[in-house]
Amino acid sequence: MAFPERFSNLPDYAFPRLRTLIDRLTPGGAPLAMTIGEPKHAMPDFVGPILAANLAGFGVYPPNDGTPELLENIAAWVQRRYGVTLAENRLMVLNGTREGLFNALIALSPESKNGQKPAILMPNPFYQVYAVAALTIGAEPVYVPATAATGHLPDYASLAPELLDRVTVAYICSPANPQGAVASRAYWKTLLALAEKHDFQIFADECYSEIWRTAPPPGILEVAQEVGADPERVLAFHSLSKRSNLPGLRSGFVAAGVQSMIRLRKLRAFAGAPLPLPLQRVAEAAWADEAHVAASRALYQAKFDAADRIFAGMQGYASPEGGFFLWLPVEDGEAATIKLWTETGVRVLPGAYLSREAGGQNPGKNYIRVALVAPQAETERGLNLLRDCIYG
Repeated sequence: MAFPERFSNLPDYAFPRLRTLIDRLTPGGAPLAMTIGEPKHAMPDFVGPILAANLAGFGVYPPNDGTPELLENIAAWVQRRYGVTLAENRLMVLNGTREGLFNALIALSPESKNGQKPAILMPNPFYQVYAVAALTIGAEPVYVPATAATGHLPDYASLAPELLDRVTVAYICSPANPQGAVASRAYWKTLLALAEKHDFQIFADECYSEIWRTAPPPGILEVAQEVGADPERVLAFHSLSKRSNLPGLRSGFVAAGVQSMIRLRKLRAFAGAPLPLPLQRVAEAAWADEAHVAASRALYQAKFDAADRIFAGMQGYASPEGGFFLWLPVEDGEAATIKLWTETGVRVLPGAYLSREAGGQNPGKNYIRVALVAPQAETERGLNLLRDCIYG
């Protein structure tokens, strides 16, 4: 039996790889998971009552693009957060943003550009769905280093013009997963100008936008409006998973230009997985409420402060501007992960599992990613164990 070759070089996904690496080994203490970006803060209080009041909604097919109320509340949130007014025909509800980040490339990237194979830009390290989406459409994934030397954001402007001329889409994540770097207004402006010059779209993954240290990160929608960019150049992806501690709700949205949205919605009608109606009702309330977001953000800020204190003076430590991960330098990510697990029971993720080798180097090889999602006391316990085990 023949199978497709397009995914033949894909490594196992990060978490199965981690299980293969350490599950055969005995933990050296009470296990503490600091691996996956799964928020553990309390869900908003309104989730249960709204679900209970809308159980009958599981008995009907949900609206594919989102209920009018949900689209209205998302538009209102975008206006409050970014000062950008979007009509509902520029918004679509997603069954988790991973769906949108994947399917948008299928819907919008052309089969060729300037007579050549299309190229898809992505930071390295990166959220792994970017690469799988590129391979799915037969494009070339181009892994662009996002290291300390570039402020942990990819320097797309440094790429060769002949490469940029066959780029159809550039993915960018801000705040970045895993490093927590935030794209400034100047960064967004440079990227928008590059997209205009070389005629490609920007897929902005802003799922961590509401978890920040001192100031809300600027978003691509507001900067695009400031510079008068073509709305078709920009797609912005947002989620309730991190913002509202609702990863299991699988609810997000994409904002795009009208023509792009027509194509997104058409593909969704054939191949999408719309969010069940009771969950859309919960999402309506979540986008309309900021109190639970502020409370959760304060908890993350306290963990950031603890990390700064615990790792004070450590060479290579960089306090993240946003998100909820630490990106910690080590001699070897896999070796550090094994040592930490077998000596303390703390479970982290090797940085190489989030990146690819490009130009003979894997920019994640000498890092581990640490998720600050556990309660404060557990987080501090884990960070102290990590410091003493790896850096002591």
